[in-house]
Amino acid sequence: MFADLFWIFVAAASYLAGSIPFGLLTAKLVAGTDIRNVGSGNIGATNVARTLGAKWGIVVLLLDALKGLLPVLFIPTLFVNSDSPQFDQVRVLSGVATILGHMFPVWLGFRGGKGVATSLGVILVLGPWSTLIAVGAFALAFLISRIVALSSIVAAIAFAVAQFIQLGASAFTQEKWGLAIFSIAVPMLIIVRHWSNLGRIMRGEEKKFQFGSRKNAENTSSETKADEEV
Repeated sequence: MFADLFWIFVAAASYLAGSIPFGLLTAKLVAGTDIRNVGSGNIGATNVARTLGAKWGIVVLLLDALKGLLPVLFIPTLFVNSDSPQFDQVRVLSGVATILGHMFPVWLGFRGGKGVATSLGVILVLGPWSTLIAVGAFALAFLISRIVALSSIVAAIAFAVAQFIQLGASAFTQEKWGLAIFSIAVPMLIIVRHWSNLGRIMRGEEKKFQFGSRKNAENTSSETKADEEV
């Protein structure tokens, strides 16, 4: 019985950790603002940075990344030994549940962020070398375009490609199949979450990133909700 239930416990605990809305909480504490009513309306780090400035955007980015990293790092160890053949699969389950918690938090009517920062924390555990390549791809794309959504999509694709190069022939073995599916599914999910941004990018309508200030939180509540987010 416990052998079946621990999968549910891992998924539930990871989901709840991922669903903590740090962007919303930070904006409330710093500016008394509901970030969902400002800028793009997204609770992610990008909207916080555009609204409250670089410092608070970085704080939310780090918090969202940590809520992806810590559950995957610690929750599976409560139920499975690290030398167990199930350990990697349990970590993948934890990572997916954490990302879904951020994207679809129960506390906010299942309307959350787009998952890039939280996914960053997860993949730092599950694929650290591929994460370095993804971060490099994001930085290069952002340097060229100054568009967060495009850079996020490029990073997601780079991670998937790097993972399959690294996994090689072992990608769909019994030990690695969960990680292989994760390496396809999560980048695809991030791309789908940025689908509206992708349409604007193709039409040349996507805004380039600029930092904001706390004053913007007071003056931009009626701004059109169309922007790139993490």
